[in-house]
Amino acid sequence: MIFSRKRATGRHASDERAVEAPDSVEAAPAEPARGPYDVSEAPAGVQRLDLGSLQIPAVPDVEVRVQADPQGVIQQVVLVHGQSALQLGVFAAPRSEGIWDEVREEIRQSLFNDGAAAQEVTGEYGTELRARVRTEDGLTDLRFVGIDGPRWMVRAVFQGEAATNPAAAGALARCMEGLVVDRGMEAKPVREPLPLRLPREAGEPAAAADAAPGAS
Repeated sequence: MIFSRKRATGRHASDERAVEAPDSVEAAPAEPARGPYDVSEAPAGVQRLDLGSLQIPAVPDVEVRVQADPQGVIQQVVLVHGQSALQLGVFAAPRSEGIWDEVREEIRQSLFNDGAAAQEVTGEYGTELRARVRTEDGLTDLRFVGIDGPRWMVRAVFQGEAATNPAAAGALARCMEGLVVDRGMEAKPVREPLPLRLPREAGEPAAAADAAPGAS
């Protein structure tokens, strides 16, 4: 999918304005009550699995599965809990603009081109996209969630029961709420995936098929 930029939206929009306009008379925004957090505002004292640009909190009964190349560079991150799954991706974004609005529209158009209708609904993180797609295993429900942060965007895709009933997301939702993004200071093209890597304790890259169960 091709991503394109748009104006800032989401919970971090005010944070970015405060950074770019230090002389503003507005008070600094309070730290968010839940994540995904930027690494600069993440709560301390939380056990997390460090994958580089993403840090995933340890939540009981959640298995973290990753696919990586022989060099240990992660290509995909999926969290599994019961019959539900959550695929995570994190991308570079402009300093003063969010990109989820147009990313969402392009996902919707891509689904439409593949013969799947998608519906926009309002969720806990703003506007989400829900769709039912045909796979080798039959029809699969998907729920796309996007969170714009300071110079990054997290794209989360819920599958299974958590896709049709957000209240059933449970442990996967807690992972989202405790997620930390370490964007780094390096300049990157907008929409470029931020680098993910296997944690040192994962050992040989061959272990990439399954990372640590429970993010331990």
